[in-house]
Amino acid sequence: MGVDSGGTVRVRVDRHVLQLSNLDKVLYPRTGFTKGEVIDYYSRVADVLLPHLESRPLTRKRWPDGVEGEAFFEKNKPRGTPSWVRTVTIDSPGSTRGSEVVEYVVVDRLATLVWLANLAALELHVPQWRVGPRGRVHHPDLVVVDLDPGPPADLVACCRVALLLRDLLDADGLRAWPKTSGSKGMQLYVPVEETPGETTSAYTRELAERLARDHPDLVVASMTKSLRKGKVFLDWSQNNPAKTTVAPYSLRGLERPTVSTPVTWEEVEACRTVGDLTFEATDVLDRIQAMGDLFAPLTTTRQRLP
Repeated sequence: MGVDSGGTVRVRVDRHVLQLSNLDKVLYPRTGFTKGEVIDYYSRVADVLLPHLESRPLTRKRWPDGVEGEAFFEKNKPRGTPSWVRTVTIDSPGSTRGSEVVEYVVVDRLATLVWLANLAALELHVPQWRVGPRGRVHHPDLVVVDLDPGPPADLVACCRVALLLRDLLDADGLRAWPKTSGSKGMQLYVPVEETPGETTSAYTRELAERLARDHPDLVVASMTKSLRKGKVFLDWSQNNPAKTTVAPYSLRGLERPTVSTPVTWEEVEACRTVGDLTFEATDVLDRIQAMGDLFAPLTTTRQRLP
């Protein structure tokens, strides 16, 4: 490691030399969490995070001036991307400008993760599908149900709905793994055999609408925002191949450095307050040391939709 006259720190990661700058810059003013601590977090969580980013084109949300400053989503590789960073060029039908060709970054090594953290890419968002070694787009291998509470509903209400969803999935012979969003809600992940996006979307929509019919006081499946007050919206649209979901172990750009955190079903069952399932970066590192990667089965499990 070396430091130049301008205060830039040079480090070697995966045989690549990276220049890390402004490490003392506070990105989370409420807690004093610095850019150096962001880089340290992503470096230490890399072993469990990288398998969930592997071969998935990455959308980043960056806060160059910290979470109280302006943020922007970034799909294309940024200017100055090192030649050793893997990129893949594919159509992006979800663009606000219509279909366009995007050169995405794919995070397949620690050095890429550290490089992005140095760019204040706090949030990492990935699709439910992967790309092959030559850039071929595969069908989704994940089904995700996003639970989004409409105030005054909160994360506790999401846990109630997650347990109801688990029962429906169990009845269909499917196992799901829960994680918090790191914000207000949570997601359930169901690893599946590669399945067309139209099929995964239709299945998830039917699941959401079934639960909304059975529990209209608690659940809503409609996109109409005015219907969500006090209920949990089941966002089945996350399975549209054009959509992305915040990755497991990603930081969130909120007041505090909260993390989208895999949790156990026992924790979901026991949740009584929002704080019960709110985890910051240091909490997550402790959890990983004690529990390992609770989402590890997602990388090896494949189930067939009914």
